[in-house]
Amino acid sequence: MELVTFLIDFILHVDKHLEVFVRNYGVWVYALLFLIVFVETGVVVMPFLPGDSLLFVVGALSGAGLMSLPVACAVLIAAAILGDQCNYSIGRYFGPKVFQWEDSKFFNRKAFNQAHDFYEKYGGVTIIAARFMPFLRTFAPFVAGVAEMTRVKFTAYNVVGALIWVLGICSAGYFFGSMPWVKANLDKIIWAMILIPGLFVLFGAWKARRRAAAPQI
Repeated sequence: MELVTFLIDFILHVDKHLEVFVRNYGVWVYALLFLIVFVETGVVVMPFLPGDSLLFVVGALSGAGLMSLPVACAVLIAAAILGDQCNYSIGRYFGPKVFQWEDSKFFNRKAFNQAHDFYEKYGGVTIIAARFMPFLRTFAPFVAGVAEMTRVKFTAYNVVGALIWVLGICSAGYFFGSMPWVKANLDKIIWAMILIPGLFVLFGAWKARRRAAAPQI
């Protein structure tokens, strides 16, 4: 229970925790950043770790001179790419093993083929867009692996998505994190970065369920 409480507090006050860590442990913060992003993107059961808010805070701390922005971005990009590759490989390995029975309760060939076709056609956009969506950025690469999206195509979009995600949000934190209004409302900004993309995900899932439940004419 104490671990859960700490994780919630860390996610909601990542700016304070990260600043304390930097002041106490210096360059070890880069190892911590790598671990957090790799686990969030690479382990399908850990989607709740901070992502967007962490990157923004890293940019803000770099702007304040507490961290090196180039080093932080390099570490975070590597973690994001390797994490997605790991998650994809897990899905690719376990998918056929779990779904080995044709049309059983565990596997539906038609649904599998539809997922595979979707990821081959739209998977690139999905992988890139999912970077900015909590929970989706953890599950999208796993599903891509299960759906057997071509590894070369997945890797290309994985790299592009990681670059846009890390450089974009870290740069926003670097240039705007020192503004008085941003510093005074950083806790609200962190909440917004968690809740707003999450609401888009829930709305999309709700619309998809409505379409699936609608009678076919």
